[in-house]
Amino acid sequence: MKRQCSCVLVFAIWTLLAPVGSLQAQSPGPLIVVGGGTTGGEITERALQLSGGATAVVAVLPQSSAVADAGDGSVQMWLKAGAKESFKVKLDDRDAARLALERATLIWMPGGSQSRFMDAIAGTGFDDVIRARHQAGVTVGGTSAGAAILSTTMITGDSDLQSISAGKTVTRNGLGLWADVIVDQHFLRRQRVNRLISAVLDRPSLVGVGIDEGTAVIVLGTRMEVIGKSSVLVIDARRARVEETPASAPGAATGVNLHVLRAGMSMDLR
Repeated sequence: MKRQCSCVLVFAIWTLLAPVGSLQAQSPGPLIVVGGGTTGGEITERALQLSGGATAVVAVLPQSSAVADAGDGSVQMWLKAGAKESFKVKLDDRDAARLALERATLIWMPGGSQSRFMDAIAGTGFDDVIRARHQAGVTVGGTSAGAAILSTTMITGDSDLQSISAGKTVTRNGLGLWADVIVDQHFLRRQRVNRLISAVLDRPSLVGVGIDEGTAVIVLGTRMEVIGKSSVLVIDARRARVEETPASAPGAATGVNLHVLRAGMSMDLR
């Protein structure tokens, strides 16, 4: 009995002396999911507000693009927006890259090819580093390909834009920071509604989020908020009746919910 009381007393003292927040599970950081095109001032301003404001440190991962100066524009964008620091992260020196990501308050991935990005970090462990930093509360975001990367199931870009067909939208694993969704980008501008509907009907447990250019979704927990100049479409077949369909045949479902959101609107995906 004495031993039990001693343990309780020690725990009580530790509880009183422990730093505030150490007894609570950390919440994942915000996600900034931009549909491509121009990343407007309202988007960069909100991202920095969520990432430390004037003390924000932005690490840019440009591996989606093979262009020699890839990422330079993003570095300048964040410095102009008011970040304390912004720099590119190269993966050839893994120790330096890891340290750079460890001190970043915002990890940013610009456009290019989402598959190129995932191929570049395959086997490096940096996908785990990004996930760990996000879980620790760091903001992570991207535009265009950098937006597609954020979901667990990632659209590669290989698809049939002319029809709604089973198995025609090719996917692979993304970073998995935004679970239970499939992100599509340049959505209205490049008329990608068909491919996202096809992807959702192939995987009705996932919610399709199509983000147009110049527009962003701010994800805080299960809640998403729209900012920017255009629209976001949310395609939800979780309670729909989806017909079994052979590969390449026209897809079919009833009871699919469609939401069209614009700036100032929000939605809880629960």
